[in-house]
Amino acid sequence: MRDTYRLKIFSFQGYKTFCRYIGKVLSLFELKSEVLDSYKTITAPSEGIYKEKGSKFISFAYPVFSESEALTLVESLKKEHYSARHHCFAWRLGFSGERTRAVDDGEPSSTAGRPILGQLLSYGVTNVLIVVVRYFGGVKLGVGGLIQAYKEAARDALSHAEVVDRKIEACYTLTFPYLSMNEVMKMVKEFQPRVLSQRFDNSCNMTLSIGRDLEERLKERMEQISDITVEFCGYE
Repeated sequence: MRDTYRLKIFSFQGYKTFCRYIGKVLSLFELKSEVLDSYKTITAPSEGIYKEKGSKFISFAYPVFSESEALTLVESLKKEHYSARHHCFAWRLGFSGERTRAVDDGEPSSTAGRPILGQLLSYGVTNVLIVVVRYFGGVKLGVGGLIQAYKEAARDALSHAEVVDRKIEACYTLTFPYLSMNEVMKMVKEFQPRVLSQRFDNSCNMTLSIGRDLEERLKERMEQISDITVEFCGYE
């Protein structure tokens, strides 16, 4: 009888532990499924500088949206600062900063690119490229000195930048007959999206951009309009 009682207590406690575990797992899924409607970035290019033992570390921060755009800027700086010893950089791309790259460009491994990337993470910004151009001053700084120098140069560029929360918007192109114009314009008045382009003829086109917080409601409203074709253009 006593053994049966102990088994019931054990089973009940195990059940509570199991429920707590399942609750944590479900909460993680809920967090992952949340829609990201904004991200932190910089509004315009900015510059910074750090000097140490004769070496100059000139830093440049840029808002970017793709790897190709970032690489074009890096190549441009290499041509402009052709006499510099190193052109190290890091970027963080994507609304949640999921795509990163860090390049040491000849400096000892992880002494340049990673400290630069660390500042992007520290500031919590994404869709940003930082390039640090080093003019060697004749004195080696050592691993610790290099890490500090590239970190401070990157930090100085970001400290001179305007950091903002940018709203993520969904872009849609609508094609509809002229007879559906009134319904479409009522929808535009109701949701107030940004009108990126429009053309009115027998067959009309309109490209709209709207925040992700209103996206689903807008899609439902568009489905109610007769003879309309909707094309999703992407997020920006």
